Amino acid sequence: MSEPASTRVIRSVLIANRGEIACRVIASLRAMGVRSIAVYSDADARAPHVREADIAVRLGPAPAAQSYLDIAKVVAAAVETGADAVHPGYGFLSENQDFAAALAAAGIVFIGPPVVAIATMGDKIAAREAVTRRGVPVVRGLSRPGLSDDDLVAAAPDIGFPVLIKPSAGGGGKGMHRVDDPAQLRAALGTARREALAAFGDDALFLEHFVDTPRHIEVQVLADEHGTVIHLGERECSLQRRHQKVIEEAPSSLLDAATRARIGEAACDAARSVGYTGAGTVEFIVSARRPDEFFFMEMNTRLQVEHPVTEMVTGIDLVEQQIRVARGERLTIAQDAVVLSGHAVEARVYAEDPAQDFLPTGGTVRTLSWPTAGAGVRVDAGIDAGSVIGSDYDPMLAKVVCHGADRMEALDRLDEALAKTVLVGVGSNVDFCRYVLAQPRVRDGELDTELLDRLAADYAAPAPTPAALVAGALGVLDLGRAGDLWSSAIGFRIGVPSPITTRLHCGGHRYTVSALVTDSDTRTLRAEATIVAEEADGGAGDADEVWRGAVYLDHASAAAVTVRCDGIGSLWVVEQTSGTQRWVCGEDGTWVMQLAHRLETSEDADAAGDVRSPMPGTVVAVPGVDGQTVDTGDPLVVVEAMKMEHTLRAPVAGVASVTVRAGEKVDAQQILAHVAVPEVTEQ
Repeated sequence: MSEPASTRVIRSVLIANRGEIACRVIASLRAMGVRSIAVYSDADARAPHVREADIAVRLGPAPAAQSYLDIAKVVAAAVETGADAVHPGYGFLSENQDFAAALAAAGIVFIGPPVVAIATMGDKIAAREAVTRRGVPVVRGLSRPGLSDDDLVAAAPDIGFPVLIKPSAGGGGKGMHRVDDPAQLRAALGTARREALAAFGDDALFLEHFVDTPRHIEVQVLADEHGTVIHLGERECSLQRRHQKVIEEAPSSLLDAATRARIGEAACDAARSVGYTGAGTVEFIVSARRPDEFFFMEMNTRLQVEHPVTEMVTGIDLVEQQIRVARGERLTIAQDAVVLSGHAVEARVYAEDPAQDFLPTGGTVRTLSWPTAGAGVRVDAGIDAGSVIGSDYDPMLAKVVCHGADRMEALDRLDEALAKTVLVGVGSNVDFCRYVLAQPRVRDGELDTELLDRLAADYAAPAPTPAALVAGALGVLDLGRAGDLWSSAIGFRIGVPSPITTRLHCGGHRYTVSALVTDSDTRTLRAEATIVAEEADGGAGDADEVWRGAVYLDHASAAAVTVRCDGIGSLWVVEQTSGTQRWVCGEDGTWVMQLAHRLETSEDADAAGDVRSPMPGTVVAVPGVDGQTVDTGDPLVVVEAMKMEHTLRAPVAGVASVTVRAGEKVDAQQILAHVAVPEVTEQ
């Protein structure tokens, strides 16, 4: 078949984004023979997307407002490099109608829908009106411009409780509130308006009935400029935490073939209602109790983060299709030619600590190894060893995506791929994703949009295995040079061997690892090891011996250490990121271990009053006053990182001293304040 004629020439594309989506777009452009142009901030000067592109242009400092979100700078970069078109990725300017209009004024193609489609679907009230005219079902509610709190309170009884308050502008769960009790509605409206105004600059709200046991089902659509609109099946996105997706899959186990066809056609009608072109996603809410009923939520006028699962089950490159539509080509894919083959599941890898209420993390990626691509495994990543993860951008680092003949095989393959992921230096949610995949309700497909929040409430980081503790204790030893006893770090004394004793703090517990080396050379070590678990507070109370046996370590490289305990072998990456901190990573989990000691000196006791930032970020408020007497738990400093605020409180009662000011950038573990405990004078 001959290639359809294009009405626009696109030989070079600027990607107005960063991270994994920029790398993903570059891959398709390279396959199509199209020149790729990257943009970057100072924080991303050495990022993978900068290296992979044919050309890279600096936009400005790290803050997004001064770089990736600066429309004038992005358009200027496109003009200066001779870009024919701009691909916005997702986030940043991807759904900004002013950006699309600015590109059009500069004679540059925006790889996305028309401005009117962005504007209409970006306003949730206008979107509901548009799709309703096409007969697309919407949730019962009240939505029109200019609704007051009185209007919404008066309409709520007819809508039916529980109700869901939603902002007209924006998304991502900001400003959304479920209200079950009519007496709480007015207060919740006030809160929602403040949040919407702060997040989107628009406090317009509307009200919907809350669908019982909701599941989040979205449909991928493609539309060309010649009137053809098709869908590529649906994705299940119900596994989300606080309205942010974590694990997605395609197709959904909830829908039968008849419902799949109906919801797909409804999605196409939603796209037709605004004259949509390109790739887009129509999101629906479906009750798990009534899977044959679905209701329009919103339309995302861009490529979605989770688009790889659709690509894996259809074999269609969505970025390539976006480029072809932007050229003015006709779609060459007929609706009846779209076949969903097998099942695909994606896990988003975030820089966060699930065991600490998903607190954002950060730092330098020291060791990184993804599962081998191929055989149903795909990794979309925007980081590499040496990448610095800060607080200026979204915490998503990568996506691990797996395909299988059926859902069970895809889930198993994803769990195995996550087990083989090695990420040292930055805390992540990899272990949490594996915990979620192992849950019976997830395995059985019994999902809803609140399931992940319920599962997260019961989550605890996995306890370190004996092999991990041995690796943490011995994996950083310098075994010296052949025949040179004095350069070796292993225990030695005249007469009898000396045991190596290491005390480690991990996950709120302390462990003592005692190892007696029986043989060693410059690469390998054999020992008899004993592990004793102490009390969580490190006191001198009872201790339990948790493991005793033979251990063999093979220092194959500077970072990789193979640890075998009583014949059980695992590959671990052991890295000492500071004098006292050790990372241990293997197929059973990832742990950060600290060399532990009791508070034996006055300096140790004084350090108990330190208030340290748990992650890199920006100080946004300082409620503590220098020299003020505070109680345990009083707020001292508020740090913002990755769009979340974290209040740091006094660890002990005493006199506070604050060392930072609002607006100051801080590093992880930096001391921001200190509480001095007054000395007790004996009478």
